[in-house]
Amino acid sequence: MLPSLETIKEERKKLHITQKKLADMTGVSTSMINQIESKRCRPSYNTAKKIFESLAKIEGHISPRTAGNICSTKIEKLSPTNTVSDAGKIMHRKKIDQIPIFEGVELKGLITIDTVNEFTEHKEVKIKNVMKPKPPIIDFEFPANGLAQLTRISGCILVEKNSEIVGIITSSDLLKMM
Repeated sequence: MLPSLETIKEERKKLHITQKKLADMTGVSTSMINQIESKRCRPSYNTAKKIFESLAKIEGHISPRTAGNICSTKIEKLSPTNTVSDAGKIMHRKKIDQIPIFEGVELKGLITIDTVNEFTEHKEVKIKNVMKPKPPIIDFEFPANGLAQLTRISGCILVEKNSEIVGIITSSDLLKMM
């Protein structure tokens, strides 16, 4: 599965490259890159893959990838006193599969879509009674090449900088790296 096509323009601009340079790197016409970015056409899977691979290659030369480079900084959080129903509503609205559980600034655990589905008949159950253990917390500078294994084990990873949790990484964040 590839990242959303809508991210091509954003990534290209972030890397300060022109449509022509991206076209030259991928073997796709500049006109095609323009049409993809303006949502006037949808490329084939292979063309989209070439474009994302080229963007990733350029980004890899610009700066080494770290957890801090790829984490999402908007972290949905719940407390142990929230209900399974609360979690399910947020997951549905935000299209996410897990939410870290905090009591103040202290990480307590994790609730996942599997838990929400398991308790569909008992939606008013408090999260503290069904949450999973804490996900791993890694440093902001942790190398990105070590993240895949951690997300396979725990589903998500929290990113810490100066002893403060500043981001979350999920499998979909790692797919965006490709």
